[in-house]
Amino acid sequence: MTGPAHDALDLLSARRSVPANALAEPGPSAAELERILTIAARVPDHGKLAPWRFIVIEGAARKALDLKLAALLKAQQPDLSPARIAAQENNFSASAVVVAVVSTAAPHVKIPEWEQVLSAGAVCMNLTIAANALGYGAQWLSGWAAYDAEACAAIGLTPSEKVAGFLHLGTPKERLPDRPRPDLTEIVTRWSA
Repeated sequence: MTGPAHDALDLLSARRSVPANALAEPGPSAAELERILTIAARVPDHGKLAPWRFIVIEGAARKALDLKLAALLKAQQPDLSPARIAAQENNFSASAVVVAVVSTAAPHVKIPEWEQVLSAGAVCMNLTIAANALGYGAQWLSGWAAYDAEACAAIGLTPSEKVAGFLHLGTPKERLPDRPRPDLTEIVTRWSA
């Protein structure tokens, strides 16, 4: 097989995460990021609810958010080590751009909330694949800020929203070897009557 289908299969077969701190400038251009987000939004979405949205964290905003979250973390846990605070001060600014994928899943008369949550997960995966297809590295992370109400508010979420993932994007400084992948004999069963 040759052509676009083969290229897509090669991309999917080789896809791997690149650690956020190994994703340097340049990041995607404005046009590339728009394309990545457009592709990310092309996911299964029962009822066409679009139960997710994006918050793009780029440029100087990355460091500003890092410092804001580090101050919050220090206020919440004054005994944290300086190393842990320093790590937060360089979390979002370590990669070229970060996209917060926000799940807006909510009760609906027809569409199960779980399906809405899964749709947000599919958005995260499409986003990483689109970034990889354009030659960028990506890492899908969460971390304490994804689960802390004050941190989520600082990032711009409403109380009813949740972080599906922080997608770190950039140019890989290095290519790491692939990690071991699941053995299909251990994860595949076949149902029979």
